Amino acid sequence: MKKLIMAVLAVYIVLLSGCAMLNKDMQDIQVEAQADPKANLSGYKTFAWLGAAKLLNDPTKKWQPPEINITEDIKFLIDRELRNKDINVNDANPDLAVAFFVGVDMDAIELVDDPATEGNVLENIPQGALVVALVDVNTGFVVWVGMAKADINEDASPELVRARLDYAVTEMFKLLK
Repeated sequence: MKKLIMAVLAVYIVLLSGCAMLNKDMQDIQVEAQADPKANLSGYKTFAWLGAAKLLNDPTKKWQPPEINITEDIKFLIDRELRNKDINVNDANPDLAVAFFVGVDMDAIELVDDPATEGNVLENIPQGALVVALVDVNTGFVVWVGMAKADINEDASPELVRARLDYAVTEMFKLLK
């Protein structure tokens, strides 16, 4: 667990959530998820946040509108979606640890797959994306990863960025079954 926290804190990330012109269906946002086939996702009832909330390095404010706190907005959306799935915050004794990465380079993250699982839960995660990882606290293994990627627009309004993040996170968690 400590290794995962250190990896999360060490990740250099660039925000890529400002997106191209919003269309009615937000069709440029691509969302997918992968789960450990051995994990009983319905058995998880509690979660805690893993790592620091400041997972964003955007000193020039090129991708993040200065009027909003992208990290807090993403955390709020993930909290909401987990609660909608009856998975509630429990910092004292959680079943899951939750981490998210924005604009992540997966080669820099040291998340661990269960070696006894066929396939690789962490493969094919795109660069320039929002990635949400759910980690089983008891084993330290990633049990679910949701990914979203979209076109980028440096001039996106705060309202547009929030709407697109909301859409991406909502669609991502529809895949958590």
